Parts: sequence; structure tokens; C-alpha cells
Amino acid sequence: MLSVLTLNLRFGLADDGPNDWRHRKKGFPSLFEKYRSDFFGFQEANDFQIDFLDHLLTDYDYIGRRSPSPSFWQSNILFFKKSWDCIHHEHFFLSPTPSVPSRFMKSLWPRQCTIGMFKTERRQVICVNTHFDFDVSVQIQSANLILDRLSHLPDDVPVILMGDFNSPPFSPCYNIFTGQGDISSENAGYFKDAFKKPFTGTHHGFTGNTNGDHIDWILFRGKITLKNSWVILDTFQNVYLSDHFPLCAEFTWDA
Repeated sequence: MLSVLTLNLRFGLADDGPNDWRHRKKGFPSLFEKYRSDFFGFQEANDFQIDFLDHLLTDYDYIGRRSPSPSFWQSNILFFKKSWDCIHHEHFFLSPTPSVPSRFMKSLWPRQCTIGMFKTERRQVICVNTHFDFDVSVQIQSANLILDRLSHLPDDVPVILMGDFNSPPFSPCYNIFTGQGDISSENAGYFKDAFKKPFTGTHHGFTGNTNGDHIDWILFRGKITLKNSWVILDTFQNVYLSDHFPLCAEFTWDA
């Protein structure tokens, strides 16, 4: 069994009143008590949030933290169980110059992506955690950049791609990843979606409303089979952990 969870944390410096990080963080021990995924992908993580989560997740290591970084910086962090060995990792910017802090011209923020390749004694998997900007053309460029980076890694290793894409299913960047509209039969490199219609809204603005856009995704490809997936609608210690709902998916390994 292989499991992942993704959540846009909502950065901890935001002035969210009763939904401030100092109130929300009390719910994370309950989340981790219930969900012990192999991989956790968190977006919008300030350094003090990373430190807090690292203190709770004692059986995990992580990649994706920019260091040194400005005090306001938000990273895309990928926590992984220590039973997995990280044999390759990269952190880059979604921009024309991925190796230095930068952005595409129409991007409001310097968005990033974290990729890790992991192995156990018998298995290997590649996990990707990212956060897209809002402009459609930037999202298209970002999707193509991630696919290019993945093309340099072994193509026989399963890949799980997760994060906040600020875009719903069947948008242009989604179609790039999933090959929607491509009539070519050579589609082994395309991703499948861990969720299906009707898509539950994942951004709820601390309301718990499920009618929002499904902008957080878990996509996968390779020799793994989806067993189960769900959007976590619960509160923990009577608080919503974020203005986004967490998403979970479980996979089995193909022979």
C-alpha cells in the first residue's frame, strides 16, 4: 500500500482572525493521529510552520525547504516516512530560470516545485509537490516545465503529482498532464486523476462549503493502481486546518 496526503496550509503569517495559524495548528496532532500517509505534500509553508510539523512528524524526514530564505517565504514541503530513502530530490522555481528565485512574467508570485525520488528495499516512487499561480498561460508553462523535469528521471518509476494548481479539472494545464483531447495512443506518460466527477470543492475559505472549485489535485501514472481517494471535510479539534480541504489517496502496487 502507498498513501499520500496534500494540503495547502494557508501561510502562517496571514491575518485570519479566529482562523489564524496559532488557532489552527492545534488540530494537526489529531490529523496525524488519524492519517499516517507515506507522503505529505504541504504548500504555502512558512518556516515556523515547517518546524512545527517536523516536531510532530518524528517518523518523517522532509525535502523542499528553501534555506536561507526571507522570513515571509512559503515553501512546498514534502514529508516522507523514514522507511523510505530519498535517492534524488530537486527544488526549482516555475520560471524561465528554475534554478534561481524567479517567476514567469505573468506570475504574481515566485511559485515552486519539489520533486523527490524514493526507494525502499523493493519499491521506488517519484513524488511531486507544487503550487501553481493564477494566470492560465503561466499554468501551461508550469505544467510543461514539470513534465520536462520528470522526463530526465527514470520512466519506469511511478509518479504521484499533487498540490494546489489554482485551476479546476479540464483546464488547459490539467489537460496537459492528463492528455485530455490527445487522440494519440502513445499516452503512457499521461497522468490519471485520483478523483472523478462530481469533483468536491477543495478551497472553502474556512467555511466548510464544498461548492468551491476543485483546485487541489492528486494525479498519478505508472505501475500503481488507485485503491481509494477522498477529500477530508472534517474539522480537527473544532477547527479547519486551512482554507483548503486536505486530499488523500491510497494506491496498490502493480505486479
